[in-house]
Amino acid sequence: MVEYRSGFSAMDWDRVTEMLSQAFWCPGTEKDEVMRGAENSALVIGAFDVSGRQIGYARAISDKVRFAYIVDVYVDEAHRRQGIGQDMIRYMLNHPSMADVYQWLLITKDAHEVYKKVGFSVVSRPLDWMEIRKPRPPRGRNLA
Repeated sequence: MVEYRSGFSAMDWDRVTEMLSQAFWCPGTEKDEVMRGAENSALVIGAFDVSGRQIGYARAISDKVRFAYIVDVYVDEAHRRQGIGQDMIRYMLNHPSMADVYQWLLITKDAHEVYKKVGFSVVSRPLDWMEIRKPRPPRGRNLA
């Protein structure tokens, strides 16, 4: 059985950092960066196993009205392929604080099928999207 919780104080930040530091999109990320990102997010959620150990994490950056961007979706390797990632996304999409959001976005390198199962599709207007992509700042830099 998996329990889903939301809120900054409900997360195990050491465990979240451990998980995210293994993710290909932010290898070696440090706790201060993880926590600061979470503090500046509209919603953070975690998945916890029966022992209370955090096994999943995700967050949304949003104005809580028109737009939400899902980021840092991570499930511990030993618990993958059990629907936990999809359940975290459903939890997020149905969270009362996000009830007014009508445009949800995310970027994925390799989990398109997972997100399709919860209603996502490839953006309908990909040529409208633009980006500035800077290199990550050096680790250990003061983020305050």
